[in-house]
Amino acid sequence: MKHYTREDIIRLVEEEDVEFIRLQFTDMFGNFKNVAVTASQLEHALDNQCMFDGSAIDGFVRIEESDMYLYPDYSTFAIFPWRPQQGKVARMICDVHRPGGEPFEGDPRYVLKRAIGKASEMGYTFKVGPECEFFLFNTDENTMPTTESNEQAGFFDIGPLDFGENARRDIVMNLEDMGLVVEASHHEMSPAQHEIDFRYDEALQTADNIMTFKLAVRTLARRHGLHATFMPKPKMDVNGSGMHINMSLHRDGKNVFSDENDKMGLSREAYWFIGGLLRHIKGMAAITNPLVNSYKRLIPGFEAPVHIAWSATNRSPLIRIPNVKGEGTRIELRSPDGASNPYLTLAVCLMAGLDGIANQLEPPAAINENIFAMTQEERERAGIENLPYSLMAAVEELEKDEFIRGVLGKHISEKYIAAKWDEWNRYHPQVSQWEIQEYLYRY
Repeated sequence: MKHYTREDIIRLVEEEDVEFIRLQFTDMFGNFKNVAVTASQLEHALDNQCMFDGSAIDGFVRIEESDMYLYPDYSTFAIFPWRPQQGKVARMICDVHRPGGEPFEGDPRYVLKRAIGKASEMGYTFKVGPECEFFLFNTDENTMPTTESNEQAGFFDIGPLDFGENARRDIVMNLEDMGLVVEASHHEMSPAQHEIDFRYDEALQTADNIMTFKLAVRTLARRHGLHATFMPKPKMDVNGSGMHINMSLHRDGKNVFSDENDKMGLSREAYWFIGGLLRHIKGMAAITNPLVNSYKRLIPGFEAPVHIAWSATNRSPLIRIPNVKGEGTRIELRSPDGASNPYLTLAVCLMAGLDGIANQLEPPAAINENIFAMTQEERERAGIENLPYSLMAAVEELEKDEFIRGVLGKHISEKYIAAKWDEWNRYHPQVSQWEIQEYLYRY
């Protein structure tokens, strides 16, 4: 994270010939929004004087209380390397405030900052490393997205099998120009599916990086004539795309999840954190997996987690402990997908884990066999439950989990739940092609 001052940004805009500055913020559903100002209006923006109509943003406010102000976070200043080099375009990510100066409770970034503050009160710093998967599909003759791709590449394949190799390289290079440290990139399991992993960081920086990452992926894919999508399951018969979240807590620069005297290398805080995640995972699902389509990914047979369990030895459970000891010790939650709002997702993950620590919630025994190969009877004997099977079921679990609704706050929880019920109610009456093929001739 760079620690720019107001004067630094004014100087950089002048020296780098920046003409436009995008003031970006995120709505309740994880969509980037922005107001663009010219360099002549920069000081006005840096003084938190940029106003916008909050009633025009889903989940924000009513029309009679619509004025909102953008407060730029100076540390997020970056120049878009893919834009023209004369009259450059830069951005700053902003917090949303009400006219009186108080933070807007419907701003997802504020929800995460509030959770980080709770962790700080307990002496912890929350660090996160995401694993972001996405598809690169062809576009049609009108440049509209399709779900088609001519490639047949698989896990770790390279060009010429990997048709998206050049686009992925371009994405990585541009991300690094913006200050993200990319640790690895590769072709994923399904044709046209890719993964890019960037270095872990403190939670707010990571959430900002995820939003920047998604913008860069979509923008640069289009320059290669492709459509990038973070839709969890765009095709039925292949693996879907997830966004695994690797988490650790630190105190005084040390990873508090590590205990070299434990047989799994985990501290009591790590076990309790797992216990908190498992307690609240059903209530979190509507946040970590926010779409009707998210639950088409969370089915058996496609490597996505379905069962609520944890393990240090295999990848079939919901929570995995990677085989890394010491300062690299971390907890990997495998259910979230790239359609989720990263600010809300990291907030509920952090607070669920902290609830586990505060109440010393012991997790059940680790499941060290392949859960996918177990029978239903064996899973029941082991006490293994399932994640919600649909968005409807997930929203019902969120309604029941008072703690997770408290993490979101009254404003977001009420508007989010209402929006997701609306999404389900619009989906539910649809008649699918499968139903036509299955029933039309028979009944």
